[in-house]
Formats: sequence, C-alpha cells, structure tokens
Amino acid sequence: MRFVPLQNQLFLLRFLSVFSAFLLVVLSAAPVQARVTEFNQAVAEAASRDPDLAAFYRARNFEGIWSNRGDRARRNALITAFSSAGDHGLPTARYDAEALMAQLQSAQTPAEQGRLEVELSRLFLEYARDVQTGMLIPSQVIGSIHRQVPYRPRLQTLQAFAQSNPAAFLRALPPNSPEYTRLMRQKMAMERLVATGGWGAVVPGNKLERGDTGSGVVALRNRLIAMGFLGRTNTQTYDDTIVAAVQRFQQAHGLATDGTAGPGTLREINRSVVERLQSVIVAMERERWINRPKGERHIWVNLTDFSAQIIDNDVVTFSTRSVIGAREDDRESPEFSDVMEFMVINPSWYVPRSIITKEYLPQLQRNPNAVSQLIITDTRGRVVDRNAVDFTRYSRTNFPYSMRQPPSRGNALGLVKFMFPNRYNIYLHDTPAKSLFSRETRAYSHGCIRLADPFDFAYALLAPQTSDPEGLFQAELRTGRERRVDLADPVPVHLVYRTAFTQAEGPMQYRRDVYGRDARIWNALAREGVVIRAVGG
Repeated sequence: MRFVPLQNQLFLLRFLSVFSAFLLVVLSAAPVQARVTEFNQAVAEAASRDPDLAAFYRARNFEGIWSNRGDRARRNALITAFSSAGDHGLPTARYDAEALMAQLQSAQTPAEQGRLEVELSRLFLEYARDVQTGMLIPSQVIGSIHRQVPYRPRLQTLQAFAQSNPAAFLRALPPNSPEYTRLMRQKMAMERLVATGGWGAVVPGNKLERGDTGSGVVALRNRLIAMGFLGRTNTQTYDDTIVAAVQRFQQAHGLATDGTAGPGTLREINRSVVERLQSVIVAMERERWINRPKGERHIWVNLTDFSAQIIDNDVVTFSTRSVIGAREDDRESPEFSDVMEFMVINPSWYVPRSIITKEYLPQLQRNPNAVSQLIITDTRGRVVDRNAVDFTRYSRTNFPYSMRQPPSRGNALGLVKFMFPNRYNIYLHDTPAKSLFSRETRAYSHGCIRLADPFDFAYALLAPQTSDPEGLFQAELRTGRERRVDLADPVPVHLVYRTAFTQAEGPMQYRRDVYGRDARIWNALAREGVVIRAVGG
C-alpha cells in the first residue's frame, strides 16, 4: 500500500465529509426535481418574458390557477367577463369568449396547457387594466390631458384574484360610480337603436320656427318623438308643443333655449345615433381614467359644459356658468385633478410671461404707455419708469421685466381667485368681462376658468367652516387689500372634458366637442379595436 501522509488523510476525511453532505442534499432534492413536470417547465418558460407573471408563478412553484379541475369556476368567470367586454366598450376581438373556449379545448399536451395557463393570466391582466383604468394612456393621445390614472399593480392584482371569488372579483373591476353605470346603460340602449335604424330621417333646411308648416316640420316632429323629447302627436305645424320639445332638446345639449330650430340646433338634432354612441363610449373610457374616489365634496369643472359645480355626496349643491380657454393650442384649458386649498380676495394679477411677451410687449414697443393698468417691475420687484425704457430693444426671449395688475374691480382676475396650486398655473377666478357668460359657447380665456357667480361660489366653499360665509367674505373684500382665506378642509378639483354625461334623473346630456379632443380619443379607441355594435332585441 502506498503511504498517505497524515495531512493528506485529514484533507481526504474533510473532503469525504463535505461530499457526503452534498449527496444528502442532492438525494433529498431529487423528489422535488421529479415534480418539475413538462407543464411546470412550459409555465416557467412562457412566464419568463413578463416580470410580473414570472414572479407570480415562481412564488407558486409554477403551479397553475386556470388549468386544474378545481379551477373551472375561475375559467368560467373569465369567459363570462370576456363575453360582456363589448358592453364596456372594449374591443370584442381582443376579448373573444368563443376563441378562448376553443383554446381551452385544443390544449391537450402538458406543454400546451402550460403555455395556455400563462396566456390566460396575461389576458386576465390586460382585461383588468382595460376595464378598470382604461385602454389608452391619456397624455399619449392628447398632450393637454394631465390625468394621473390610478393604475393597480399587476402582480398584486393577479395575487388578489387567485385568492378571491373569481366572478365577484371580475365584476368589481369596472368603475362603480353611478355615472359609469348610467353611461353603460345608455350605451346598450343606443346599440339597440342602431340595430333598428336610429332616429329616422334627418331634418332638412337651415331654420324652422314657430308657425312654420310643411315637410321640414314633420321631419323635426318625428325626430323629436324618436329622441324622446316629444310625445305622440300628428301636428304638422311648429306649434307650442314643438317649441317646448325643441327647448327640452336644447337644454339637454347645452344650447340657448329659445325654442327655435336654427342652424346650430338643427346640426345637433341631425347628429346620428352612431355619433352620440361614440361620445358615450369615450365618456366611459374617461370615467375609467378617473376610477378612484372623487371626494365626498369636490369641484367638478366640465369644460365642454362651460360650468363649475360643487358636488356633495354625489348631489350638485352649487352650479355656475364658466368661461374656459380659447380654441388655440396655447390657450386651451388642460385636464387634471388637484386640491383647492385657499382663495385670494382682492387679488393682484401677476401676468404670465407668455402673455407679456406675446401680447403686451408688441403694444409697449408701439406705445410705452400702453396697457397702463399694469405695473412693470424689475427682477427685484421695483417699479420701472416706462418712459425710461426702450422696449424696442427687447424680444420675447430677452424681455427682463415682470408685469402685474393691482387689486381693483377692473382687475383681470376680478375680486377673487380660487387656488389649487399646480404646475400649469390654472385656477378659477372672477372676471370683469361679465358679458361673455351670456354666450352659448364660452371659450375665451387664456386657460384659467372664469366663473359667472364667484361670490356665491366662495360662500358655498366657506359654508362648512363658518356660520356667516357671506359676512366673512365681504369683510375681507371691503379692506381693498389682498387677503388669503384658507379652506379648513381642502376640496378636490377635477377639470374634466365630457361631451356625454348623465343625470340622476332626466335625459342624457350631450355637448359639442369644443376642442376636438373626444374625436381624437374615439379614433385612438377605434385603432385599439373598439367598434360600434348594433344589438338586436
């Protein structure tokens, strides 16, 4: 025998000890490895391309949630949800229940079943996001929509679904707001109208009014009956019943309620069911973008309706007309949500630089005493002598001064502004230009929201924190000095854009697409595969 030195013997003993421990680990792991089936391997490979799916299945040792006999309720719930996807205005081709059942039936081998397992989870997550928070990313469609969509984490959604009653979980995904429910009901009713030909023939001519007779009046009568604004009648004269019906139509469409079917009213009357249905589907998508609590008390500014409302527990407790941004790229009012914190009574107007350089600098270059109601200040806030400055030396890029208008009744902001500090420099405020509120379309501002009844709006906001809101406001107003009044409970503000919206009672409401935004959103939805359906019975 060959002699082995003691040092080497000790090394060999240590090696054998470590190797024996290694063998124990390998042998004990062998049953686990034996359970790694072809199905599990297929799941692992298919899920590896998606980090959330990979994490979900890795935590389950790549066991399925759709593929076992005990998962039938989950599969059926998903098929049921897919079969009603079109009711929510989602792409029916993307969520094809029949195609899904065919896939389930055709998956025979463990590998096919493993791949389908992951595909079902992927489809579930896609459906969950689409129906809960919308198909589109708002800012990618329209840059002036700054909506913080409340996306739910995908991994947490899948984990919660796996531990929940599947049918109840899927039913709870869409917005549960009364508005969404009513919009969906309206959508399905209009799809039945599409199947039966809509509201009938369009009304000819450019204007119809009280006392008129003839085929145009008959067509108007028939269309108003079909739309639900007029009861059954055989009148062929534009009589009091037609006038009242036209007024009801005008009120439901944000038009001047004069009872005359002029060009603007006739354009709206002649819009097809399909056009209106597109607006409803867009409104449903928009409601999904804001699928979170809006606040027990909140302010709702619908740009297309030219209105601002205070809503308490889903009831409108105050409403006033508004003026919104003009229809120019740099003046359109944006869409976003924030929180109103305070109001400023007797505000100074600090002129935005874009207005200074675009509108006022050219006037100052022609006449240094132009826009004399504004004070010009330097970077240290010191008043600048206009006659000592050669304004022709400056351009939009190098103009070094600021401008402000002191508090006064003629101030561009009026006598009060309502602040929800935001990066877009948008707020609600009074205005001396009261005549604009009598117009049907009110898009004239530089982007901020002007209110027709700002004092009453202030009283309503202050009412929860004082027994005499009017007295508090007027006392501050009488000082003539700039005063800040904080809201004891800040109020969420939502600047929205809805060309179709509902009421708890009364007819569906439609408004003109003043900025053309909803047309662009509909086009984007159509590219995703959303289609207008005609549903029988």
